[in-house]
Amino acid sequence: MQRPDPDQRKPIPRAPARRGWAPLPLAGLVLALALLVTWLAWSGARRDTGAELAAQFDYRARDQVTATVRRMAVYEQVLRGARGFMRGSAEVDRDAFADYFKLQNLQEHFPGIEALGIAAIVAPDSLAAHEAAVRAQGFPGYQVHPEGPRPLLSSITHIEPFTGRNLRAFGYDMYSEPVRRQAMAAARDGGLAVLSGKVVLVQEASDPQAGVLMYVPVYRAGMPAATVEQRRAAIVAWVYAPFRMNDLMRGVGGAHAADLDMRIYDGASAAPAALLFDSQGAASWRAPLFKYTVQAAISGRTWTLEIASSPAFEARLDTRRPRVIAGTGIGLAVLLALVVWLLASERRRAVQLARAMTLELRQSYERIEAEQARMHVILQNAYEAFVALDAAGRITDWNAQAAALFGWSAAEAIGRDAGALLLPPDARLAGAEGFAQFRAQDGQPIVPGQPAELDALRRDGTRLPVEIVVALLPLEVGRGASAFVRDLRPLRAVQERERLRQARLDEARTALARSQKLEAVGKLTGGVAHDFNNILHIISANVQLMLKSGGAAGNGDEKRLRGILDAVDRGAKLSAQLLAFARRQPLHPSVVQVDDLLDRMDSLLQRAAGEAVAIARSGGAALWPTLVDPNQLENVLLNLVINARDAMEGRGAVTIKLENVRIGAAGPDPEILPGDYVLVAVADSGQGMPPEVMERAFEPFFTTKPEGKGTGLGLSMAHGFVKQSGGHIRLASVPGAGTTVSIYLPRCMDAAEPAPAA
Repeated sequence: MQRPDPDQRKPIPRAPARRGWAPLPLAGLVLALALLVTWLAWSGARRDTGAELAAQFDYRARDQVTATVRRMAVYEQVLRGARGFMRGSAEVDRDAFADYFKLQNLQEHFPGIEALGIAAIVAPDSLAAHEAAVRAQGFPGYQVHPEGPRPLLSSITHIEPFTGRNLRAFGYDMYSEPVRRQAMAAARDGGLAVLSGKVVLVQEASDPQAGVLMYVPVYRAGMPAATVEQRRAAIVAWVYAPFRMNDLMRGVGGAHAADLDMRIYDGASAAPAALLFDSQGAASWRAPLFKYTVQAAISGRTWTLEIASSPAFEARLDTRRPRVIAGTGIGLAVLLALVVWLLASERRRAVQLARAMTLELRQSYERIEAEQARMHVILQNAYEAFVALDAAGRITDWNAQAAALFGWSAAEAIGRDAGALLLPPDARLAGAEGFAQFRAQDGQPIVPGQPAELDALRRDGTRLPVEIVVALLPLEVGRGASAFVRDLRPLRAVQERERLRQARLDEARTALARSQKLEAVGKLTGGVAHDFNNILHIISANVQLMLKSGGAAGNGDEKRLRGILDAVDRGAKLSAQLLAFARRQPLHPSVVQVDDLLDRMDSLLQRAAGEAVAIARSGGAALWPTLVDPNQLENVLLNLVINARDAMEGRGAVTIKLENVRIGAAGPDPEILPGDYVLVAVADSGQGMPPEVMERAFEPFFTTKPEGKGTGLGLSMAHGFVKQSGGHIRLASVPGAGTTVSIYLPRCMDAAEPAPAA
């Protein structure tokens, strides 16, 4: 019978004609639904990224408002300290007031204060006598201005610094100007610090800034001031501070100041005439992405603060993820629509596919021999060893990889018993039983779904770890087996490398967590130490002035005051150590040769360590210079030697190693940036540290020494100083084998001369 031609077309009787447009609406509907889902996912991603950035802006804006209010509160405390210095009298010695201003060091510790002054009340009937008295003190041009009769006069009799544009304010009657008079009267009647409205300071000349003044009333000593009438009768002067708003707000935002644009208005509304400060200057404001408006009460005055997101902050908005979602969704939608269209296309495609399959079956008879030859070539060139067995377990096929793996050629292996050739003597019996069980279970593996791992035997007698996958092989004379054998040595080598990589990754994660913990503790410690240091300055200045005035001599109070000064000094040292850990201490870096610095410190280190401790140095030849604060570096090295002495209980050896090191991309610690460093390593022969102690060694106030033997700030101060200097510090210790502290200081490429010897 003649075989029909598969390409012959035969119509189906009474089959209705099918239209070709039906799949298109279905594909369009699928495309529309997929695009709708993509739009929903894209919208959700945009909302999530916008909400995250809005939360960051809200936190930054509230922090900016808090920082502004806190700064003005500090200035109020400064004025209260000055009022205490005056002791209820406007007759203050000018030199003593100048000394008080210098001791406060306001221009460094309280930036933004234009001056510190005293506005004394002058009775109209004693104006001439007042002017004559001031002129007699060495100010022949002194005059209360502006001129004219007024029921109450005031005059700026003291102002520091008494230089530059502050000289214009000397003798000025602030009570004659309505805005200043309102603030002064409110401070007098309420007995509190009061901030004035928007003014132009008399110190201004060209290009004036908006300004404000803060007043604190001074009542005559010994007079009651419980009621408004009593306070008006007792007022003798105001201590005040003028502020230029641009200078006042400079630096309030800290490291994130560029993220926000801010305007400050005097009063409860954002009127253009009440504008005090504009961070954008004369530039017109654009439409920001985020905006925050709040009213803050500052020393009895209401300020309206408008805070907007800056272009630099808005540039952080993540648009990549929504774009990826949109692009991927559109691509998948088109692809899905295309697949639906293909599946729903005309019947002709299925008929053509069936015809092609029939033709393929016809041609398969001609390809059998070619396939057999091709399979032979594939098996001979396979990456894994291939072994075929007959029903008796003898080898029938053996590819080139098997010959390379086991050392037997195909001619030597074919026909031999596989167990006797490939298995060690102690495993041959179990191998024969396993092969018999495999055949009896119709080819089911002993461990379902898993290859078997065993030791094979090479020609030279060495054992070889292999992985074997066995399949049932039907034969004319029974059932044999085919096996692919893989050498496990490369895999196990890769697994070992992966294990080591994971171990290093775990170490890096641990180091990152410890660094983040120290960073958080450092921020908190730095803020507390800074505010604590400001309070110590005020206490120290007032105690020194009390000692200088001699009022405490002879009655036993002088000893107490000096005790207060000693406590203030100890607190200042503690604050300096905390600031060092927080990386906020003032540094004075210069080019330093560490080996020369150690030469100068040799006797100091030996005295600190004691006679029973031997200090040795190694390395240091052609040492690179580094840019650090030499005094702080000396303190760090001295603390490390003292710690080493304590760890050795006053007896042992300390080795200081100096070395030039070049850190590459794969350095000893993931936190060390690649580059050139000067390594200073201090090693002792003490007791060492357990891991739980090493993890907390850099935390402030953490110490294993007995109470009273240390503050726990030595290593934390060293950590903060090294990080602030751009370097890195590592701690290596083994219990019972000593501790090594390694400091990496960045190499200085400047050709400047090193710092001279102290």
